[in-house]
Amino acid sequence: MTQSVDYYFSFRSPYSYLSVPRIRQLANEYDVDVRVRIVLPLAVRDDTFFERVNPLWPPYLVRDCIRLAEFHDMRFHWPRPDPIVQDFATRKVAPEQPHIHRLSRLGVLAAERGRGLDALQEVTQIIWNGEVDGWNEGDHLARALARAGLDLTELDALAESESDRLDAVIETNQTALTEAGHWGVPTFVHEGEPFFGQDRIDLLVWRLEQHGLERRQP
Repeated sequence: MTQSVDYYFSFRSPYSYLSVPRIRQLANEYDVDVRVRIVLPLAVRDDTFFERVNPLWPPYLVRDCIRLAEFHDMRFHWPRPDPIVQDFATRKVAPEQPHIHRLSRLGVLAAERGRGLDALQEVTQIIWNGEVDGWNEGDHLARALARAGLDLTELDALAESESDRLDAVIETNQTALTEAGHWGVPTFVHEGEPFFGQDRIDLLVWRLEQHGLERRQP
């Protein structure tokens, strides 16, 4: 019997990036329907978030992500440019956010085409692995989506013409995440039970196994 998992994801979340290969592996090896549900970063959903956060948290976050990437044999570097526009000196988040809205709408469209996990794998690599400066420039994004079986020109046109619909999907995802019992990403929800964080994937698999998780047939 196919199990299902809702995968709440933000393109600005380094922990979301670090979770992608293992969730993709889970979906490839086991009979699990992983439904990619894109949400906006918490800093965009709540523009006062960074005004309230403990000042020790951001440097710890970076340190933690660097060692987690090393542990999982992944590359990591803070994106250039950051998917959200923010003044790090003041922590102020800009009202205009061209990168994250574009990425989020593209993510929804990829998920609707059954290419959500592939798109997350390829796009997060160029944003987070440190090998690309200006991931939003040139053909970096187009090539990444092409590797996921998608056409950037087509998706960008749809993202513009259907922006209201796509933003409504993202809003619905954010509401569903709250109703599932959490606010952060990555969060995995199985049968109404939330598992928050890339460090809860093993616990998610344990629960799936309790519910009859089966390997895919070769």
